[in-house]
Amino acid sequence: MIPDSFKQDLLNRVDIVDVVSRYVQLKKGGANYLGLCPFHGEKTPSFTVSPAKQFYHCFGCGVHGNAIGFVMAYAALGYIDAIKELAASVGMQVPESRPATPAEAARKERETDLYAVMEKAMEFYRAELKKSPKAIDYLKGRGLTGEIAARFRIGYAPDDWQGLKGVFPEYEDKALVECGLVIENEGKRYDRFRDRIMFPILNQRGSVIGFGGRVLDDGEPKYLNSPETPLFEKGREVYGLVQAREGIHGSGLALVVEGYMDVVALAQFDVGYAVATLGTATTPVHVNKLLRLADELVFSFDGDAAGKKAAWRALEVSLPLAQDNKPVKFLFLPDGEDPDTYIRKHGKESFERLVRDAQTLSEYLLDELRSQSNLATAEGRSQFLAAAKPHLQKIAAPALKLQVLKEAARLSGLTQDEASLLLAPEIAKPAHRQPAPAKKPFTAPSTPEWKLLSYVVARPALAGEIDTSVIDMSLPESQALKALADHFLADSGGAGAHEAASSAMLVEDFQNSPHAEILFAAQANTMDLADTEEHARLQVQHALWKIEINRKNSFIKALGEKLRQGKLSKEEHLQYGQMITEVKALERRLQTEGRAGAR
Repeated sequence: MIPDSFKQDLLNRVDIVDVVSRYVQLKKGGANYLGLCPFHGEKTPSFTVSPAKQFYHCFGCGVHGNAIGFVMAYAALGYIDAIKELAASVGMQVPESRPATPAEAARKERETDLYAVMEKAMEFYRAELKKSPKAIDYLKGRGLTGEIAARFRIGYAPDDWQGLKGVFPEYEDKALVECGLVIENEGKRYDRFRDRIMFPILNQRGSVIGFGGRVLDDGEPKYLNSPETPLFEKGREVYGLVQAREGIHGSGLALVVEGYMDVVALAQFDVGYAVATLGTATTPVHVNKLLRLADELVFSFDGDAAGKKAAWRALEVSLPLAQDNKPVKFLFLPDGEDPDTYIRKHGKESFERLVRDAQTLSEYLLDELRSQSNLATAEGRSQFLAAAKPHLQKIAAPALKLQVLKEAARLSGLTQDEASLLLAPEIAKPAHRQPAPAKKPFTAPSTPEWKLLSYVVARPALAGEIDTSVIDMSLPESQALKALADHFLADSGGAGAHEAASSAMLVEDFQNSPHAEILFAAQANTMDLADTEEHARLQVQHALWKIEINRKNSFIKALGEKLRQGKLSKEEHLQYGQMITEVKALERRLQTEGRAGAR
């Protein structure tokens, strides 16, 4: 099992508004965010997300949950996979849900050793750079300062077949081969990287997992990358992400370029939101990783045949991952230019203007398809539609899909309905195909126990302070309140001070409970509640007084009946009078403090 402490920490770190807005267009509405429910068809937004309490609720179909539940429902993931998906988005590692096998433990320990080897190699290359006038002159010739070289931890691999032997005296250690630093061939060992500028590749935690080496002259290969190792998988990593993260957050933009030098050169000109793929085609992992961080993703490619081929691959990968509120664009630089050469010739302002004016995914897709067909003929238009169909069907973002369909219809001389029937039959039906599923009606009780429950679910940490012995346990809301109080008393971690996380964790802890329906209804009832803790405590106290008044009035009624029958004992008579006095005192106090609370 995944520890509750980890789930609590995860729900503390993720923002449900950020999670949901990756898939649903949300608009601010008071204290909350509103959007069309992704789980049923509707025309008027009833799907509400609370940033303060970190849960969502649809007032149309009744779905209710936290960030984990949303990812499970929307992405059709299992519980563990949904937690892993969320954890990866905030750089957390899900703890093993079972004891590691000896082999797994050994591998984990081995990975730790390999990280140390890579770090040591990086420091060696950095030290060698300081000793090499040739390498320093090369970097200066490319316009790089020492500050940028230090920021990206750039180094130099000397022109020596066994240069690493100086820092790894045990050159025969298999770790050097496992890390991809040394090649073993026919019983001989030699350094993989020689006479190259070295660019360390870092994972999201900032640990060195690989290297990219660039020749200083016109030799081949121009770039040499680390092979796949236990630490490094090219299709999952991008170069420069650690250095670019702040720039991406600040600008809302991630720019993907082709080479390490492009990333570094752009950073030299204060374009700090660029990353590079690692000598491999764009993968879905690359696109997902960057769209989690950025509001807009721009791919920059050279204008030659190789660049256009890479761009088309990036487009195909991006089609199912593009989001309605996060545009994907494509920038093609003039022939013979790359980001490094262009920004040095024309400057930051000119380069960023090109980035802003980059072609959108839909424009690039339709322009390419149109260029392959003669739209002046019926056959050409048919060919265009046939080519567009598989690409259009890959698009998952509903608004983007509809817009591309409309433009394809216009270009081919069809109506939207005709194009829908041919290209996307699911769009030919009304956009909101399903009514809201029948929702079991829930009528909020008018009892003080219900009010007490509503205030406690808004601030779950208060649950442990409630004396449940005074409430009417015949009521469903009282039973739910007792279950909540018992849970938070038993689990001190659940009664932490982080209000938003506690509300989200309440969903996690009670989603399979028999009390889930009434607890979640109470949560939805208080979505707009923005009371201070002091006011919430006051309201809890008022509800408890009302419960006490009701309880005493029940006794007074029973004793009054005995009094009318002449069966009241002297002791009961005293009790009867005392209870009437106590009820009046509580009512006065409630009235007085209620007015004070209102002020």
